[in-house]
Amino acid sequence: MSSRVASSSSRFLPNPKSVAIVGCPFRGGQTKSGVEKGPMHLIESGLPQQLAKIGWKVQFDGELQFEHILAEDDPPIGNLKNPRSVSRVSELVAKVVGEHAKNGQLPLTLGGDHSLAMGTISGTLEKYPDACVVWVDAHADINTAETSDSGNIHGMPLSFLLGIGTKLKEFSWIKPLLTPQRLVYIGLRDVDAGERRILREHGIKAFSMHDVDKHGIGRVVEMALDHVNPGRTLPIHMSFDVDGLDPSVTPSTGTPVHGGLTLREGRYICEAIYETGCLVALDIVEINPSLVDEEAAKKTVAVGCSLVRSALGESLL
Repeated sequence: MSSRVASSSSRFLPNPKSVAIVGCPFRGGQTKSGVEKGPMHLIESGLPQQLAKIGWKVQFDGELQFEHILAEDDPPIGNLKNPRSVSRVSELVAKVVGEHAKNGQLPLTLGGDHSLAMGTISGTLEKYPDACVVWVDAHADINTAETSDSGNIHGMPLSFLLGIGTKLKEFSWIKPLLTPQRLVYIGLRDVDAGERRILREHGIKAFSMHDVDKHGIGRVVEMALDHVNPGRTLPIHMSFDVDGLDPSVTPSTGTPVHGGLTLREGRYICEAIYETGCLVALDIVEINPSLVDEEAAKKTVAVGCSLVRSALGESLL
């Protein structure tokens, strides 16, 4: 592992740059157990030490947060599964992430499932209301209660953040501060019909794997940033689901879809975002070490650490 640090300076974070690790072992946004183990696997693989080695002041007290909040008695609302637990955890995450951001730190949230993003992005927007979101994922995660077949809320966080769909009092704490023009996707390849309709109706920019094949990852990232952050002057929250990468790269995830990003393409996205100097928050989610054998789980965790290091400035040369 290289410890070479890229020279890009941050537009928004004071020096010395500080990263606050927010560990969220939460699985309530989906039904497969094991994703709650992802954060501790990342920690135990040495991620805090790796970030310190590339020049970050790392705040992590050794404790994961929000571990025991999944309620046993949390009946569905319509078809939404574990709605109260997801809302409660996400609201707590929003407060923690928001505090770190207000303290001039970069919140690094280790999930857990992607429902957590309604909390992490809400926290970022409290500090940086003009922030844009780069969402790297095989899935659009913009279903509503009306369009979701599964009822799994990890496929819905962006609809809550954008204020799309039925308003539920359980999620009334979410301020729909995110606007469609401040969201861009990279890596999509498994999008539900209802989600495609939402993307079209709201003019949300998305770059699928077809676009990556056609243009190459460098051009796709440039076009994505030109859309949401044309002057490279706005804060960026990057939310990275490891299933954005091909299952051959990250096999240990709950909803793998073949034909995804290579490791180099994933790292390039992270490197390019870091080079803008605009990154203010990062999520790495959906590592599930329980779904595959130990070696495949270790491989996925190592890739997760690699993505974080790339997003926080590790360079190849």
